[in-house]
Amino acid sequence: MQNNVKIIEIDGKQIKFKATAATALRYKKQFGKDYFSELCKLENLQKAMKSKKSNSEKLASINFELFYNIAWVFAKTADNTIPEPIEWLDGFNVFPMVEIIPQLQELIAMSV
Repeated sequence: MQNNVKIIEIDGKQIKFKATAATALRYKKQFGKDYFSELCKLENLQKAMKSKKSNSEKLASINFELFYNIAWVFAKTADNTIPEPIEWLDGFNVFPMVEIIPQLQELIAMSV
């Protein structure tokens, strides 16, 4: 990974993701939510995943929208020409979030 940039292959496409000092502001502008408050939800998710709940209960507690939003913000930061989130996601046949988010963790850590 080049400093604050990560390239991940998604649905056969090389997608660039980037974290900068403006990541939190871009997130707030796009989604109307505080980026850091949203990241705190990830900590709650980690606790839920370590709990003794069944896998279906664990999956029910996951807010996938948060992950899609974070991925979009990093992608938009890397490439200002990408479209709005829904249109961008529609450009993929598959978007394997459980494979993508672990690869974005370093960018998440850099943005805090």
